[in-house]
Amino acid sequence: MTDPSTTAGGERVAAPERALAELLDVKTVADLCDASTRHIYRLADAGKMPAPIRLGSLVRWSRRSISDWIAAGCPAVRNVTANRRAV
Repeated sequence: MTDPSTTAGGERVAAPERALAELLDVKTVADLCDASTRHIYRLADAGKMPAPIRLGSLVRWSRRSISDWIAAGCPAVRNVTANRRAV
């Protein structure tokens, strides 16, 4: 019986589960932040958290960027200013 994590030549390859676990969906990010999925989308749109990676219609976050962001105390990532007319 062969090990599925090695090739025929005996080289090790990353397990598919590990590769998938590096990108988090909005539900997982929401669970990590103890927030709703809608709130996560609001934070991302406002630049208050790391920007997601868009893969076609899928929206995912890097596990490392979310972990680093949480460890840093959840600081705003970028300054976003609204286009406002002078009145």
